[in-house]
Amino acid sequence: MSLRRRITIAAAAAVAVAIVLASILSYFAVRSQLRGQVDTGLRRQASFVASEAARRGDEPFGGERFRHRRRGSAPGGDRGLGSGPRLPRPVLGGPTGYAQFVMTNGRLVRPRGETIALPVDPKVQALARGSGKTFLRDAHVAGSHVRIVSAAIPGHGAVEIARPLNEVDHVLGRMRLILLVLGTVGVGLAAALGWFVARTTLIPVRRLTEATEHVDATQDLGRRIEVSGRDELSRLAVSFNSMLETLQRSTEALNRSAQAQRQLVADASHELRTPLTSLRTNFEVLERADTMSESERRNLLDDVHRQIEELTELMSDVIELARGDAPAHPTRSVRLDELVSESVERARRHAHGVQLRLQSEPSVVEGVPERLARAVNNLLDNAIKFSPAGGEVEVTVRDGEVAIRDHGPGIPEEDLGHVFDRFYRAPEARGRPGSGLGLAIVRQVAETHGGCVRAERPPGTGARLVLTLPADHD
Repeated sequence: MSLRRRITIAAAAAVAVAIVLASILSYFAVRSQLRGQVDTGLRRQASFVASEAARRGDEPFGGERFRHRRRGSAPGGDRGLGSGPRLPRPVLGGPTGYAQFVMTNGRLVRPRGETIALPVDPKVQALARGSGKTFLRDAHVAGSHVRIVSAAIPGHGAVEIARPLNEVDHVLGRMRLILLVLGTVGVGLAAALGWFVARTTLIPVRRLTEATEHVDATQDLGRRIEVSGRDELSRLAVSFNSMLETLQRSTEALNRSAQAQRQLVADASHELRTPLTSLRTNFEVLERADTMSESERRNLLDDVHRQIEELTELMSDVIELARGDAPAHPTRSVRLDELVSESVERARRHAHGVQLRLQSEPSVVEGVPERLARAVNNLLDNAIKFSPAGGEVEVTVRDGEVAIRDHGPGIPEEDLGHVFDRFYRAPEARGRPGSGLGLAIVRQVAETHGGCVRAERPPGTGARLVLTLPADHD
């Protein structure tokens, strides 16, 4: 069952219960009011008749006084339940009721000419004998529904006065019919309004459902739900849009990472093919080493060692790049100036005549020392590789920034945006040793630490590479 149908049924049921309860309360309130008026009139008449009967003596319907009152009644009066003895004149000629006396010995006394007997039960007989109090009850007499009051006449018996309830029953019957019709119409109207309210209220839910089904069917994470208002459903739509946006960013990042990994594997495979082919060729030549001179064999072994070192460096760089954004160790505060100073000392040992000049200020960054050191070492190695013999490399550390300048051939303008790409080599660098991944590793380390790296063309000769990290000023 759909949510809209459940809401419609719930609304109709709630209104139906409310209408039924209101109808029941209204019905019994009107019934109580109408029957209360009848009961009040019967009690007054019973009190009057009982006092008159007690004053007349043992024959409450005999004697000259009673006959005189009968003669004073309207000619040709009704002798049904509505005629009866002379009772108090009602306001505006309303019904007086039908009276019957029950004597102490059980004898019944009715108005002259009246043959209809009111029911007498043991409770009425006990009342005639002087035991009990005035009470009212319903009965059916001569095919009519009547209300009967029974009151004691001290020393003489009891009196019963009946009044027909036909009009009351007719009013209550019409009221039941009206309430039934109104209740049916109300429930139908409530169902229609409930359906309309549910349809209007669930528009955001329908949009959310359609968006979910669209994403599931098409894998299109760019779908968004239009949000209007600030209610709970609008907040749900906002949360769903936010979830889709986060999922889209995560998926795009995952796709980029997967594409980068595939590209890395393809590029590494291409780069590995050359040294592996060269190694295979050299080993094939070494199989005929007995025909070679000592110097030729020594040169060939040196070439093999150099190729193995290049292959080892390439594999190390590929592994470093394959780690992506995964940190090797938890980050901590690092004195960047001290870390660069150690890297400069290491680089001086294999600088081959290149001078390294360091200018640094105390600087603290948050990061992984091993990876930061790897990035700085790659920058230094790149500067030394492109520096001429006897040249100078200037290293500056200040406020989370490491700037390294060499005085080599420099970087062409068109290559500035590509020097940090994987396996990219400028024409001037293609004849030099290296895997083409060193600067790519620098960019990866910078980005994983929330920083960046850039290449510049300073005045004069050479190139300037700048690694910028968020400085910790606390």
